[in-house]
Amino acid sequence: MNRTDYGPAAEKLRDELREWLEENAPEHLRGVSVPRQPTGQLKADLEAWGNCLAEAGWVCVAWPKEFGGRGCSALEMAVIEEEFQRARIPRVTRGMGESLVGPSIIVHGTDEQRAHFLPRIISGQDRYCQGFSEPGAGSDLASLMTKGVVDGDEIVINGQKVWTSWYWDATMLFCLCRTGPNEPKHRGISYVLIPIRRPDGSENGVEFRPLRQMTGQSHFAETFLTDARAPLFNVIGGLNHGWEVAMTTLGNERGGRATTRHVAFREQFDQLVSEVRSRGRSDDPLVRQLLAWSYTHVELLRYQGLQVLARLQSGGDPGAATSSLHKILWSEYQQKLVEQVMNLLGPESLLVGQDYSLPYWLQTFLTSRSDTIWGGTAQIQRNILAERVLGLPREPREASRSRSGPQPSP
Repeated sequence: MNRTDYGPAAEKLRDELREWLEENAPEHLRGVSVPRQPTGQLKADLEAWGNCLAEAGWVCVAWPKEFGGRGCSALEMAVIEEEFQRARIPRVTRGMGESLVGPSIIVHGTDEQRAHFLPRIISGQDRYCQGFSEPGAGSDLASLMTKGVVDGDEIVINGQKVWTSWYWDATMLFCLCRTGPNEPKHRGISYVLIPIRRPDGSENGVEFRPLRQMTGQSHFAETFLTDARAPLFNVIGGLNHGWEVAMTTLGNERGGRATTRHVAFREQFDQLVSEVRSRGRSDDPLVRQLLAWSYTHVELLRYQGLQVLARLQSGGDPGAATSSLHKILWSEYQQKLVEQVMNLLGPESLLVGQDYSLPYWLQTFLTSRSDTIWGGTAQIQRNILAERVLGLPREPREASRSRSGPQPSP
């Protein structure tokens, strides 16, 4: 992997982390491919490794130091990703609690809320899943219908969410609900941290119904809230001010990976090279062309990440254009790559194991079909680039609808 010099401070952190990993990284986890839903001994090993990282201060590292983090810059985060990849060791994080909920509490929470919730995220005591999207409120999130009603010093929530990821071992749900029914559309929404279970261990009206995917797995669930309760203390940003908090959460969700995504793709490229060599195909001109094409795209992603880092370091905002370009580049590259790898492997690529367990390339092939859909479709990303970057006329949406036939009155 190419090593970029990110400056004295980042390189000092690199040396510190490299030395620490050499002394502490568990050998039995080196080179392990971690599934999204680990089970059994692997899950226990990863939890133990995560606790070791937390004790040494290597989780929530982007958080400010006063809240238990290291205050790492974007450059330093890139270094951390690179060093874990170099050591071939999983970088266990605190998931959505670390990347989404914690930063939102830091910005919008009270001192008391920060003191209560942030240490519980770092320790792993609280593990979060997301309750934003609804069956009728996906792209238009502000039209959500889940209701929250204040009852004494608690808030009672009823409604339905969908596409809830990381639900399988969550203890908390960060949820948007409408608490001001007479307020304008983007107001009257509250951001609530809902415990999955009540203090006595009983159910808290939160039911997850897993959605089975074509991979045979269920990475998402429908979530049904029936008189789910949370203390008013768990409302971040105050009642009816959840939209601002949600925008902070979504900003972290959409803008946090461009600088380091190339690391995972470089690891995947190395795996492809090993696959080719093990099959004696490394001298095949067409296979070598595939490897060259793949390497070129991984480097494009790396340079795009460096461009984002440069803008962040200068205090700038990468902006919607960079985000759209990045999403198009990596998602379409991933789809095209695995399609060609499946052709390379031939009929063998379709073989599955017991209980429908999928080999890596087949798993990646099936999963990649959704990459150009979630987080804004490839078509939407191209519209953003056309309208906001190239200054082209907006898509004639009204005309398109009229051509498709009569539409119901608003």
